[in-house]
Amino acid sequence: MAKASAENFPVAPFFLPAAWRDDLMTVYGFARLVDDAGDGDLADPAGTAALLGVPAPPRPSATAGLTPSAQSGPADPAAGRPAAPDRPTPAETAFRLALLDGLERDLDRVFESALHPAAAEAPRHPLLRPLVPLVDRHGLTPEPFRRLIEANRVDQTTARYRGYDDLIGYCTLSADPVGRLVLAIAGVSTPERIAMSDDICRALQIVEHLQDVAEDLARGRIYLPAEDLERFGVTEADLAAPSAGPAVRELIRFEADRARTLLDQGAPLVGTVRGRLRLLLAGFTAGGYAALAAVEDAGYDVLAQQAKPDKRRLAARAAAIFAKGR
Repeated sequence: MAKASAENFPVAPFFLPAAWRDDLMTVYGFARLVDDAGDGDLADPAGTAALLGVPAPPRPSATAGLTPSAQSGPADPAAGRPAAPDRPTPAETAFRLALLDGLERDLDRVFESALHPAAAEAPRHPLLRPLVPLVDRHGLTPEPFRRLIEANRVDQTTARYRGYDDLIGYCTLSADPVGRLVLAIAGVSTPERIAMSDDICRALQIVEHLQDVAEDLARGRIYLPAEDLERFGVTEADLAAPSAGPAVRELIRFEADRARTLLDQGAPLVGTVRGRLRLLLAGFTAGGYAALAAVEDAGYDVLAQQAKPDKRRLAARAAAIFAKGR
């Protein structure tokens, strides 16, 4: 849950009513848990497995937790990038998939408990238990939660995306559900708002991929479409370099422009609501613009260090979007 402060956007800012903050943090806790299970980043994988009734994780190798570069020599302290685990072994991948299956079974317990509180087995994981009253209070459906789990299953089996449409298809699993849950919790879901929310969430996902190119590559994944790498003459070796060459920078600029277009399409969502929800959605949208500005300020070199948005710039952009409604 402490990872919420590191996101590009405010997860549950102070200006929201306490009940809203609790609801949003409950959703965030589930999404973060699922992502960490899929990425092998759980603080206590054995404990989580025991809670969910999943076989214990495989014994770690001597190089577990190190990037490929760290395994062959000391890390560069100037890189400013957190260490990422090396590529998972087949046994580790199988364990991650088992964890995700276990989380989906626990999600079933959430909805069974919401429907039949007296008869159903309670969820086993502490981050899923608060979902029961949340689901009951807002009439939420399992679909967005299942999509988040499925996105992480895809990560275990799919490491490359041929085209932009393929990447957007992945975003329908990994990104769209979060915005849809926010609208559902606020009670303002309409087809028009959902479409604009999807654009914002997809943009946020794409810009996160741009920030994490080096970290994702260390995990064995490339979220930049293969057809775009070919178009700009970029190889996987180029992405593994300590800094981005001209071709990589042009590729990142191209993908950043795509993310900005999605943000521009989705930003009018802010003007369709009022009050604190309007400010929250302005913050989400501004987070995307601020992250894109950080990538631009880095000269589109996302390999030398991770481009992080400036908090003051984010606040100023959020204020402007709130005022204009887009």
